[in-house]
Amino acid sequence: MEVLRSKNALCAYIERNREMGKKIGFAPTMGALHEGHLSLYEAARKENDLVISSIFVNPTQFNNSADLQKYPRTVEADIKLLESTGNIDAVYIPKEQDIYPNGLKSEKYDFDGLENEMEGKFRPGHFDGVGTVVEELFRQVQPDNAYFGEKDYQQLAIIKKMVEKKNLPVKIHGVPTLREDSGLARSSRNERLTPEQRKTAKIIHETLTQVNDWFRVVSIPEIKDRVNKIFEKTSGIVLEYFIIADEETLKETDFFYKDRNYRAFIAAFAGEVRLIDNKHLD
Repeated sequence: MEVLRSKNALCAYIERNREMGKKIGFAPTMGALHEGHLSLYEAARKENDLVISSIFVNPTQFNNSADLQKYPRTVEADIKLLESTGNIDAVYIPKEQDIYPNGLKSEKYDFDGLENEMEGKFRPGHFDGVGTVVEELFRQVQPDNAYFGEKDYQQLAIIKKMVEKKNLPVKIHGVPTLREDSGLARSSRNERLTPEQRKTAKIIHETLTQVNDWFRVVSIPEIKDRVNKIFEKTSGIVLEYFIIADEETLKETDFFYKDRNYRAFIAAFAGEVRLIDNKHLD
């Protein structure tokens, strides 16, 4: 596995492999890698000749500076983990100036309103930061296929929209959320949880599973009331939001229409750690 620590090194690597006609699969990360990330590369290996990872903690997508400072940075351990999988051909670890040559500032995007729902309401500017770094990485890596986890479903939808509007030649793939034995979605943030918080946080997935059971049987206001009561009764975790939204528009719905697909979303705090999860409603 090659470790590419500059844009120039990446460009030379991409040019060399493009000349050989290799199909490139790519999954960008912010490091602190876990099995969920590795599942992206497993999916990419099946469909591409070359699989590339990247590690870059993107400052412009953090609207909370304290959260940025606390984000775990474990680059050398991440490199060893990637090497151990056998699914990665190269990892790109750019410097800040490789991504932001004109200064640390995000572009402004119009994602047709997707950016105004859910996370957009609680994290202003977040998706401009996501769009900026992902677009730049796509232009540098030039992948044929790119892979993102469904845990960040809104991010996945926004990246698909960006690719469509910018007419970028890359196909976006969503990869199912990988979970711990308790059902808790794998996340780099989980490492900041205490053992007790980790145990409590499983209520998020348990609740989403119950919502799926109630789907189309119980009204949405009643489902919301039940979810609120579950979190009110569970100490150690605080619900930030719960919504049921149209999978295409991400707009919250108050009624189930037969010809639409829906997904339930939860954001909650276990102590200072913010956790998100979602589930397609069958």
